[in-house]
Amino acid sequence: MEFSHVSVLLREAVDTLEPARGGVFVDCTAGGGGHSFEIARLLPDDGLLVSIDRDGDAVKTAAARLAPFGGKCRVVRSNYTEIGSVLDSLGIEKINGVLWDLGVSSFQLDESSRGFSYSLDAPLDMRMDTSGGITAADVVNTYSAEELKRILFEYGEEKFAPQIARSIVAERERSPIATTGRLADAIVRGMPAAARRSEAQHPAKRTFQAIRIEVNGELDGIEPSIRAAVERLAPGGVAAAISFHSLEDRIVKTTFADLCRGCVCPPEFPVCVCGRKPAAEHVTKKPIVPSASETAENPRARSAKLRAIRKL
Repeated sequence: MEFSHVSVLLREAVDTLEPARGGVFVDCTAGGGGHSFEIARLLPDDGLLVSIDRDGDAVKTAAARLAPFGGKCRVVRSNYTEIGSVLDSLGIEKINGVLWDLGVSSFQLDESSRGFSYSLDAPLDMRMDTSGGITAADVVNTYSAEELKRILFEYGEEKFAPQIARSIVAERERSPIATTGRLADAIVRGMPAAARRSEAQHPAKRTFQAIRIEVNGELDGIEPSIRAAVERLAPGGVAAAISFHSLEDRIVKTTFADLCRGCVCPPEFPVCVCGRKPAAEHVTKKPIVPSASETAENPRARSAKLRAIRKL
């Protein structure tokens, strides 16, 4: 299956970054290359775009899509948490813009062999980087009921986490759970009947999200990556992040706010003694969200939020 991904908030993200001003830009989550292509298209000939992704299929697709731009683009297989090392390896000291498009791609959801979807029966994998690491099957079959309950609460905000965890454990006692279909069935059985009927979306959605986040360590790397990237931003450079659920957005919002905060002295102090200066300023006072026409064309965009800051 060809790697494809509908880039959410494409125009809004690229307009926020302003690649036409030139310099070095980094797309930390290249995916199918949608955002990267638009950045490269607007980037002057003496500019440089570095596109990063840990998914091998994404890297191949992005490299092919960006090939017409020649040496103006570099595609690197890596995790965005390693942005500092990637820039060091390319001899880049400062950058002028950086973008994160967080979460899972359309290709990863739709390619059944990747095991991200509860609507497609497939091997239980969910790894964004298939070259190594634990799989969803490892999590489902080896974590204790307490550990499962914890990640369902924390990463899925699932109020029926205890019941679902018990149902998963009971199902795997029959035999190891190896497919997404069997896991989805166990999740549904674990939920109260009234809750299943009242669900506007598939009852397994939050649990699948939680397991996917655990497998890929998705939340752990957001703040360190933002801080490392902002450290490398030149004055006037922009950092922008697109998030798709409240857990991601909360980390982005909190980290951006901290980077834009100056004095942290207690309010009763008559003068500042901490000497702290803000590293950045907000570009977006409130998050930018998709238009009604975009969500109509791409329902997966409906929860997206774009936030951005500018280096001082």
